[in-house]
Amino acid sequence: MARLRAHLCDASGGLVYHWRALRYRHALWQPFIAQVARWLSAWQTPARELVVVGPSAGYTLDASFLARFARVTVLEPDPLARRLLHWRFPEIAFAYGDMDCFASLDGPYALAGTYPQAAILFANVLGQKLLDLPPGWVSVLQTALAGHAWATYHDVLATAQAPRARQARQFDPGTALEDVLAGFWSGGELAVYDHGSFNVLPVQDYMPWSITPRQHHLVGWKSCMPDGSSSIMPGNSGIGGKS
Repeated sequence: MARLRAHLCDASGGLVYHWRALRYRHALWQPFIAQVARWLSAWQTPARELVVVGPSAGYTLDASFLARFARVTVLEPDPLARRLLHWRFPEIAFAYGDMDCFASLDGPYALAGTYPQAAILFANVLGQKLLDLPPGWVSVLQTALAGHAWATYHDVLATAQAPRARQARQFDPGTALEDVLAGFWSGGELAVYDHGSFNVLPVQDYMPWSITPRQHHLVGWKSCMPDGSSSIMPGNSGIGGKS
């Protein structure tokens, strides 16, 4: 199985990301961080072990969520991020793995087989990886993790235009991307960078995340239980009758 290779210069998770977190985490990022905490709180998996894939330094993670688990294993290639995780969450005894579950089609099965009792959280990483993954990887992932509790929050697209609405929303399955965007951004043409995850990765909630004052992402969230059910947040405003 392929192993993680250390990196520090990846803009989506290395030094640039740490600098952005230092500058914006306590103000601009707070609405998104609070929403992630609500998503994670609603994901009531019975597992006592958690594997977190690609969390960087855990800037969007919640200490109370991590403390629910007796063992937390992190798959993170950034050595600085691993040090910062210990500093930010001193009460959590992190373990570290070196599996690269993205390197091949065997990766999801290796992940499931190595951690058979664990809940698995992809922490804002799948949207960064998707365009480089082997064809069919997402389908393999969903099959391989069918017996696990697992969840993902991930980038759907990015734009320089600030959203007009920032509350998480649910949309009916099959809703067009244009209609999802209209739920958060004002009308007119919107220039976006597409992360390739829309209608490829499962999503039950969407929310904008302003990374910087000039970079805004649409992030999707999905949680799955071992029986295939989802943890639905009550009270989210939605389109098409969902609430």
